[in-house]
Amino acid sequence: MDLGLAGKGVLVLASSGGIGRGVAAEFAREGARVMLFARSGDKLVAASDAIAAETGNRPLHFVGDISDTEAVASAVDRAAAEFGGLWALFNNTGGPPAGGFDAFGDDAWQAAFESTLLGYIRAIRAALPHFRAGGGGRIVNNASVSTKQAIDGLLLSNVFRSGLVGLGKSLARELGREGVLVNTVGAGRIDTDRIAALDAVWAERDGITPSAQRARSEGAIPVGRYGQPADFAKAVVWLASEANAYVTGQNLLIDGGMTEVY
Repeated sequence: MDLGLAGKGVLVLASSGGIGRGVAAEFAREGARVMLFARSGDKLVAASDAIAAETGNRPLHFVGDISDTEAVASAVDRAAAEFGGLWALFNNTGGPPAGGFDAFGDDAWQAAFESTLLGYIRAIRAALPHFRAGGGGRIVNNASVSTKQAIDGLLLSNVFRSGLVGLGKSLARELGREGVLVNTVGAGRIDTDRIAALDAVWAERDGITPSAQRARSEGAIPVGRYGQPADFAKAVVWLASEANAYVTGQNLLIDGGMTEVY
């Protein structure tokens, strides 16, 4: 299938590693012109080098923090300027700290709001003029399976990721006639540093080893394994492509069938 992404400008947030880097690599493999965005310049250079080696298509990069309004807007504008327009935005960020209700005061709630919800809103606000100038585009917001089934010990993520579903559905209804399609995706147990860190937290809580925790988690996934970033990326890139002409306002879980609520 031709996804129609060759030569199109794409911005991928939080793309120096993990899911974001996997998504950026898949866009590059499809011939898109990719801008990476993250806080660490060194990690961005390493990610750009690795993606270039894998795909023959070297992404550009922009150093910034998703909670910095000016940095996000500048990244969007630079991507559009470098690529002659912007076609797709993949909103992504690292997860907020683990913990229950008693663990967090106002500062933690505010920080989680800034990065997990408001950061996406800032990026969309900056991207919309470029989408409109080009006659359409695609937005994919990364959330979590917690939008369908809350995850114990991840209260901040549960709350703000759920807000992304409302954002995506509302924007899909507002922007559909302008050719801008908006979808939400929710990662299950994708094999990244974030999941390894959470496995360590839950293993310590239950008095088992991280490897035992991983085996327990894999046993609860119908396909029997953690997903790889590439598994996740293929679904995202299709949603963000011209091949997707009619799917908008959806909340797609990419979790190997793990989530029981539907």
